[in-house]
Amino acid sequence: MDQKADILMKYFRENKSQRAIARELGISRTTVQKYIKDFKTKHEKLMELKQDKDGNKIKILALIEEMASKPKYDTSSRTRVKLTEEIINEIDKLIAKNEKNKLLGRHKQLMKKIDIHEYLVEKGYDIGYTTVCNYIRENYEKKEAYIRQQYDLGETLEFDWGDVKLTIAGKATTLNMGLFTTAKGSYHYARLYENQKMENFLHIHVEAFNKIGGIHREIVYDNMKQAVKKFVGKNEKEATEDLIKLSLYYGFKYRFCNIKSGNEKGHVERGIEFVRRKVFSIKTEFDSIDEANEYLAERIFKLNSKKRSWLKNQSPIEILNQEKKYLLPLKPSYDTSRRVEARVNKYSVINIDQNKYSVPDYLVGKFVTAKIYPNDIKIYYKGNKIAEHKRSFKAHHWTIDINHFTDTLKNKPGALHSSVGRHQLCPELKDIYNKYYTNNPKDFILLLELIKEKDLESILDAIKELEEIKTDIVNTDNIKNIVFKLPREIAFIEPEKDTSILKASIQQISALNQMFNLQSIGGFEN
Repeated sequence: MDQKADILMKYFRENKSQRAIARELGISRTTVQKYIKDFKTKHEKLMELKQDKDGNKIKILALIEEMASKPKYDTSSRTRVKLTEEIINEIDKLIAKNEKNKLLGRHKQLMKKIDIHEYLVEKGYDIGYTTVCNYIRENYEKKEAYIRQQYDLGETLEFDWGDVKLTIAGKATTLNMGLFTTAKGSYHYARLYENQKMENFLHIHVEAFNKIGGIHREIVYDNMKQAVKKFVGKNEKEATEDLIKLSLYYGFKYRFCNIKSGNEKGHVERGIEFVRRKVFSIKTEFDSIDEANEYLAERIFKLNSKKRSWLKNQSPIEILNQEKKYLLPLKPSYDTSRRVEARVNKYSVINIDQNKYSVPDYLVGKFVTAKIYPNDIKIYYKGNKIAEHKRSFKAHHWTIDINHFTDTLKNKPGALHSSVGRHQLCPELKDIYNKYYTNNPKDFILLLELIKEKDLESILDAIKELEEIKTDIVNTDNIKNIVFKLPREIAFIEPEKDTSILKASIQQISALNQMFNLQSIGGFEN
């Protein structure tokens, strides 16, 4: 461009000849002649267009742009040196093969540009990888156009899942981070879970609504299985029953993205990467998931409090506060459980997610309903809660409450020692069993019933009181006497000793005394 300007300036302003200009600038006289001729031609055409004022404004502006622009090389008449018609036909066939595989659902068997280039080289064609890429890009790839979105206050909230790799209690663990992001101000709410099951999907909604203080009128999802039950058509989806119930209760509308269109919920798509990097790039080791969630909440609060230039120097929290008066009103927390019906097997347990949980042994063979929460499982029979367990995330793990088996163990006390339930007793009860009940399991079963009737703390206090007197008197009867505050003289009666020999001896001595008129010896009395 500088060269073109120098040539035209020296020719039209300084009136120098083309030969002098070429010699002075050290370039070909043909180049000088081309620039001057092109400028003169366009100038003459411009004067002609100016005389005809009607309808030539666009042409005049285009001509002025050409005159003042950088010179362009005319490549229209160039012939292809290596990209021959034969190679083009081969590329077209391979692209057509890709399209056929797409229709057949073979999306993982499509050839990439590098594969097409390697195929051509193997067939003996002399062609460069860049040339192949340029041809495919020009003829088959179309850049997608995006439409800038504008959101009203309280209108849209976006949700997505993302993976986070942490070390929990010394073990490398991949957790699932659920993330909500507001479309208006990119306010984030996130929480970590063991998996993406429905109970966690529902739980994070309730937690987010409570944290935000209201409900946005629309929530956007991708095609996750917790939200989409099935595809009805190419672009139509049927929502899951749980999502429908949740939306009816809180009053929000739901919308699904098109397939492979993460940009339609771009705030949360970028938010997953942003939150994961900002929160867990340095600190990655925690004693528990609860501790990791506490740390996540602290860090997100700081991120939400930071002012952003693109928010006109406001923070996401400030924008959320502006949204609150436009949100749907908050309701009492929705029941986030996933419900399953299960039959109690012969071991008096039910199977949930490949793990076993005990129920009272009188329910063997019956059907019960389990309400599965993120960290707990509550089990009901005919509407009454009959068991509650901490949820296990191990594989094929048994969670047993030994109190569920007291009736069976009364009939089979010998089964207690090696039972799974005994091994899962709390440390205090394990210690009591090992000290005082290994040879009397039936009495231990009565102790378990006593704990159920009272509480473990009272039982432990009673045992401690008995141990201070004498360890030999620690048994269920004496524990019961203390717990129910029975009289002390009854509480500590030791087993009676056999005194019949002593009594017989005293009677004989008395008879001898009477016979020989002797005084009592040693103070014995009948």
